[in-house]
Parts: sequence; C-alpha cells; structure tokens
Amino acid sequence: MSDCTRVLIVDDSASMRAVLNRILTSDPEIEVVGMAPEPHAAREMIKELNPDVVTLDIEMPGMDGLSFLEKIMRLRPMPVIMCSTLTARGAEATIEALRLGAVDCIAKPTGNPLEIAQDGALLRKMVKAAKRSSVRRGPTQLAPVAPAQPGTQRDVVIAVGASTGGVEALFSVIGALPSDCPPVLVVQHMPAAFTRGFATRLDREARVRVVEATAGMPIERGTVYIAPGGDNHMELVGGTNGHIRLRPTEPVGGHRPSVDVLFNSVAPLGAQAVGVILTGMGSDGAAGLRAMRLAGARTLGQNQASCVVYGMPRAAFELGAVERELSLSAMPEAILAACRK
Repeated sequence: MSDCTRVLIVDDSASMRAVLNRILTSDPEIEVVGMAPEPHAAREMIKELNPDVVTLDIEMPGMDGLSFLEKIMRLRPMPVIMCSTLTARGAEATIEALRLGAVDCIAKPTGNPLEIAQDGALLRKMVKAAKRSSVRRGPTQLAPVAPAQPGTQRDVVIAVGASTGGVEALFSVIGALPSDCPPVLVVQHMPAAFTRGFATRLDREARVRVVEATAGMPIERGTVYIAPGGDNHMELVGGTNGHIRLRPTEPVGGHRPSVDVLFNSVAPLGAQAVGVILTGMGSDGAAGLRAMRLAGARTLGQNQASCVVYGMPRAAFELGAVERELSLSAMPEAILAACRK
C-alpha cells in the first residue's frame, strides 16, 4: 500500500532481527524492506532500498550504532529509532543517540509473551510516528542561558511534558534555564531504564541541578525533577513548597508516568504554576494543561515548525489548553517571563 511505512532493521543478533521483523510485519501498515546484521551492510541497504525508518541497535561489531547514526544524520538524515539493551551503558548510549538526532528509543523486546506484545505495540506506534517526524542534522547543543527578565520572580512551579523528540527539546529548554530558576517537574516518555541516565547527563551539562525524582523529595529552586519511567505516576503534593509523590496506579492514556497526571496535580496552584507541553506523539497532557489554564496558570506549547512530532502540542492547542505557541528556541525566555510579575 502506498502509505505503508518501510522499515530497515539493523541488529547484529539474528534472533532479535527475527523478533523485530515479526513484531513489525504484524501491522499491515508496516513493511520490513530489509534486515542488516551490521552498519556496513545497512549503509548499502539504505542506498538501495530507501527505507522510511531505520531501527538501529547500539552495540554491534565493526561500527557501533552511535558512530553509524552520526554518519546517517550527517550524510542522509532520516528517522531512526534506537533499540537498546537495558543496561547502564545502553542507557547512556541511547541518550547520546537521541541527542545525535534519533527520533525515539525503545528497550529491546524481552520477557514473557505479554511484555513482548506490549513492547511490540509501542514499537509499531513509534515506527509509524517516526515516518511523519521532522528530522534534523547533528547533535543538540547546550543553549545559551535565557536573558534576564524585568520584574521580580514569583513563587511558582514549572511543569513540563514531552514525548517523541523530547530529549532534544529538554536539552534545549532546560539547558537555557538559570541556576536559580523555580522548581521544574518533567514527565518525558522514556523506558524506565533510561530516565536516570537522562537526568544524570542533563545534570552534567545544564546550569540547574537535574535529578531523577524519588518519593517524598521536596521541591527546591534551581532543581529539575525528571519523573522515573515505568512503574509510577509523578505528582506534586503540598503546593509551591511541597514534595514529590510517586503513585503506582494504572497507566493513564496508555502512559505511566502520564503528563496529564502531573499537570492535574499542579493545576490547583492556579496562577502559581506554568505549564509547558513539548514535542511528542499522541495527546497526553492536553487535558491536564487545559485544567491548569482554566485554574489561572500560564500555559505554553511548542509550535509545529520546531517539533519532531507535533502531536501532544497540537492536541493541547486544539483543546484550548495553550495560551501561546512558541518555537523551541523562544521557549526558555517565555517560561522565565511567565515566572515573573
């Protein structure tokens, strides 16, 4: 079919190639056009087959996935989804891959049949979204600090939601915040094994302190709290001087943690909150951001031109949840302006 998503699988494991092939071809809207055991073969297949999307392993013989990804994004930018092992090394490499231009990441499907089925459904969704994504060249650079705004900084909490393309966006936004900014709570859709590595990497490069949130952690100025992936939703309890609550309740809209859950927990702060929705597929966060706006919060959305996937911001905008849409480069200054009297 003409709108079929054509995929090239690159993985050195024959068994994993077979698993990925079986998962993807179970969707009639996806066609696996080739499978390569290593990057050199993949390079020739890309030239010959012109796939819409590549799924790429990180650890392979001859040339590792990061080196190959860098070449792809420099010479022939295209949507790439990283399939990584659930290890600390794999997590760190995956974060770097997302900075180099990969659209999204997923842990390699493993476990019992139910777990593999759940991973497979997510991968198929990612692949089809990746075909429609905006691809960029080269790694995300740390942004210059946003210029100082006139006025006195208010006692506020900033809540941020992101999904596909969000690692790039968050490096850009968080990297431009000053060290004394109000507390920032972030839900980024990401496999559980990767959120700690993401927080560590962002902390190493940003001016603010960045941590993976833990239950009961008090929120403080100059700190960004990344929701841990997988088992819990993240909420704010106790207002602007409150603390983090992690709750192992059911997924909301297919997500745990959910942006909607975070936004709804921040909404009671009213004008003492700023909500930000960034690039991502789906609609998670739209209803929660609307609740924030109706309660008096300032609400900002990333515009279509700067999104990797204009899904979540579009859903929020169409629901009337977004006060202003801005480019990614303009977002840090707008956030700080919203935090001032």
